[in-house]
Amino acid sequence: MDWGRAKSVLIISFLLLNILLGYQLWGDIREQLNANKNTAELPQETVAIMKQKRIELDATLPLETPKLRDLTYSLTNGGPEAQKEVKLAQPVDSKIIFSPSELQKTLGHIIPDLDQYRFDITMSTDKVWMLYRVADNRPMFDVKLELFYSNQKITSYKQVRVDVLGPGETKEQTVLPASKAVAPFIERNLPDGSIIRDIQLGYHGQTFDTETQVSAPYWRVLMDDGIVYYIHAISGEVAQDKEQQQLDK
Repeated sequence: MDWGRAKSVLIISFLLLNILLGYQLWGDIREQLNANKNTAELPQETVAIMKQKRIELDATLPLETPKLRDLTYSLTNGGPEAQKEVKLAQPVDSKIIFSPSELQKTLGHIIPDLDQYRFDITMSTDKVWMLYRVADNRPMFDVKLELFYSNQKITSYKQVRVDVLGPGETKEQTVLPASKAVAPFIERNLPDGSIIRDIQLGYHGQTFDTETQVSAPYWRVLMDDGIVYYIHAISGEVAQDKEQQQLDK
């Protein structure tokens, strides 16, 4: 037996094994660092409950705490239930959704007020690109523009249009930090094994059969299973998305 060659093979094997183990260890450490980064702002008791209930926070907690107030607006083409899907005369490439300028250039003359809507990839699916009307540079979660696509082509759209009238009668207040809004929500509302995918600040409210509507500042919490919760950014009150509630019944 060639002991010199055998020794070299063993050394190389151990070296490769150490590299593999080191890579796996680094992956575990990196995953733990990311988890710690996401939960760093949460109270330790909340983090402990998350570990106990196997709840994961895959979203980065926003640090912003702006001063906001209610927003009033009027529906110009009926509420969400009144909207019908509008077919495009000529389908367009779906990849334009990733370029606001190309999207505006291609569909701006077809879809009214397109430049006032912002793309939200977290709420989009393999069939629908989701955009939200923006007010004060924040999404209005109840005012949607849905772009339907198939075979890499946008084929139709459905749109809620509004006129933003201005701030409501409530006084301007500093919103709850995402960490303070989400902590009690995690402890009281989420079942074992839940995964939080996205947290975003915007406007939300019930749609009434009146000309004037009111939206309040809310933290939107998107779960990995598609369920959406809204946490009032001033009071901390939690509400589940009404469309999801209807699906659950």
